Amino acid sequence: MGSLRKQTIISSLLVYLGFFVGFINNYFYTRKGHGSFTPDQYALTRIFFDFAQIMFAFGSLGVIPVIYKFYPYYKDNLQENKIDLLSWALVFSFIGFILILLGGWYFQPLFVRKFSENSQLVVDFYPWLFPFAMGMLFFSVIESFCWAVQRSVISNFLKETGLRILTSILIALFYLEIISFDQFIYLFAFQYLAVFVVLLVYLMRSGHLHLTFKVSRVTRRFWHKMVNMQALVFSGTVIAAVAATIDSLIIASIKGLTATGIYVFAQYAANLIQVPQRSIQSISASVLSRAWKEKDYKEINRIYYRSCINLLLLALFIFGNLWLTIADGIKVLNIQGEYLDGLGVLSILGLVRIIDAGTGLNAMVINTSTFWKFDFYSGVTLLAFRLPLTYYLIKNYGIIGSAFAELTAYSVYNFIRCEFLRRKFGMQPFTFKTLYSLLLAAGGYGASYFLFRNIHGWPGIILKSGLFSGIMIAGIFWARLTPDAGQLYEVLMGRINKWRS
Repeated sequence: MGSLRKQTIISSLLVYLGFFVGFINNYFYTRKGHGSFTPDQYALTRIFFDFAQIMFAFGSLGVIPVIYKFYPYYKDNLQENKIDLLSWALVFSFIGFILILLGGWYFQPLFVRKFSENSQLVVDFYPWLFPFAMGMLFFSVIESFCWAVQRSVISNFLKETGLRILTSILIALFYLEIISFDQFIYLFAFQYLAVFVVLLVYLMRSGHLHLTFKVSRVTRRFWHKMVNMQALVFSGTVIAAVAATIDSLIIASIKGLTATGIYVFAQYAANLIQVPQRSIQSISASVLSRAWKEKDYKEINRIYYRSCINLLLLALFIFGNLWLTIADGIKVLNIQGEYLDGLGVLSILGLVRIIDAGTGLNAMVINTSTFWKFDFYSGVTLLAFRLPLTYYLIKNYGIIGSAFAELTAYSVYNFIRCEFLRRKFGMQPFTFKTLYSLLLAAGGYGASYFLFRNIHGWPGIILKSGLFSGIMIAGIFWARLTPDAGQLYEVLMGRINKWRS
């Protein structure tokens, strides 16, 4: 797991760099003062991502999991310049985007009717959702190919950091009053297309991208299986996208963009917890596909177990620091007071992210196996459960209702997938170390909160975060909660000693 761990660390660092840039962006989106964005304007930028995510799910036509599932068969049987998998994936995606455009034109009157009363700003910029979605779609197809050829570091950098740097430039232009808000959105809509072009050029120059439309013998052999998988995965992808984004869309339709802005601010903060998970997912896709192909169940089980304990510890570490300092952080950074209303949402969404992280790579393990159909069935369960629950709770309890709907739905969702892996393959990743990790985080949080609860501002932030982090790190090493911690320490000390000598 050394290569996997190394790539995960690099990807996580790059992704955290992206989140740091994103933090700066969100600060300028939400700060008080002249020329700042209103909560409505901030919410609009998030709505772009959520609508594009749904459009991408429809437009991809299920090709992305097919790429990293079947690429090992292409690699083992064809020269690299004769692999036609990516070429056909791009063709399918282009067809899918044409269908999106037709659907967007047909459903525009319904869209206007649903959003014009409470979120007119979304209606005003409706046409600009489509170039943004097109960029996300084509970038995601190329990104999945990077995962397959184990070049995920550059794709992670562009998606998590490069995209946010482009946004930083646009925010600076807006604050300097060089461009208006309308012009900001026009340029914002083409960001994903920009990073797609950069990734495409990188793959071509590195010799990994060979577009060929001659049907290979691997395609002729496996096309039935690929189409069957694609058809089912397509439905599952759409379900997952709708489940992941429906909350902000319903809030915008029922409660308006200001409430949406407060919700997505809390959501962004909670998403910090997912950074290691997102990194290891991109790295592990090709490794797990290869292990399933070779029927190396021991390796699969090891990756699954390590992912559960490592991601749980990281999630607890991040959430503990975040929850201890977020209220003081909003005040000392002079962020608009409305966003304090989202702290309750953040606490619930934080629990959702911890549950999702603590159950590890269950989705990726299932998706890369021969039982990938189960992910579709569990996704149907999630959507069928979450849609009515989300609508009811938002309508009756506001944005906190959406957070509770997500907590309930994803708890059931992850339980189903973990139970499937336990019954089907005997994979049980939870041990007493899982419980010890939870107790360690709870104890560290309690000590940090009660000792420094009357200290606020920067001193409070530093003291609370410092004590909690120290307790977590010391506890992880003392109790040996994960073997990766000791191995990382040995590698780090070895490099330090080598540098000294």
